[in-house]
Amino acid sequence: MTIGADLHTLTGAYAAHALDEPERIEFEHHLAVCEACALEVREFAATLARLGAAETEAPPPELKARVMADIGAVRQLAPPPAGPPGDSGAPGGPARRGRFARHWPKFALAASVALAAAFGGLAVEQSQRADEANSRAAQLQAQQAAFGTLLTAPDARTATGTAGNGVGTVVWSQSQGRAGFLASGLPALPEGKTYELWFDDAGTMRPAGLLPASTGYLLMEGPLNGAEGIGVTVEPAGGSATPSGQPVMLLPFA
Repeated sequence: MTIGADLHTLTGAYAAHALDEPERIEFEHHLAVCEACALEVREFAATLARLGAAETEAPPPELKARVMADIGAVRQLAPPPAGPPGDSGAPGGPARRGRFARHWPKFALAASVALAAAFGGLAVEQSQRADEANSRAAQLQAQQAAFGTLLTAPDARTATGTAGNGVGTVVWSQSQGRAGFLASGLPALPEGKTYELWFDDAGTMRPAGLLPASTGYLLMEGPLNGAEGIGVTVEPAGGSATPSGQPVMLLPFA
């Protein structure tokens, strides 16, 4: 980007912290007097927050128990003896720094062994699923990269709706011909059901992918191709060729 770029097109890049320092400073001066851009920045910031929240994962329940069970094996450093200021044994004095330097390898080794014991079982368990995890990580990275490109497109726009207590946000760019959807806290579905996304082609719904969960995101499958908006329906697991019920959410590309 350059300083000469239309400042109104930089809202997504600013929210994603993708501007360099001169661009950021100039855009923030513009932001102070442009309510339309300020609103778009808030919308993009909320969308990015949902994108991050969609990928958060709680640590395994057994992790804390393992760490707490093994933490007693970690040898602690005894407090230094008190001494008058300037004494060679005082905190920060040369003698104490020398003793710490001599004993540090032993403390580091003890801590490393304890941590290895705490996390060893978890590492073995995770290594058994390494291929699956690596594959999923690569897919997520590709999705996140595509979303980042979409969010920072000069003509990127967003629309947000609700379903129950949940929130859904669609991000689209006509120049890229792509759209993405982020869900946060949509109502939980019974087993055998899933949320399916659709492009609204003037009233005809075109399949655009299945949401992985009630909270998550999806780079919608297929180009915009003049779609007027998107819809979300509840479908049998595996999806449907056409909607089997009324949309729980409709978001226009306005």
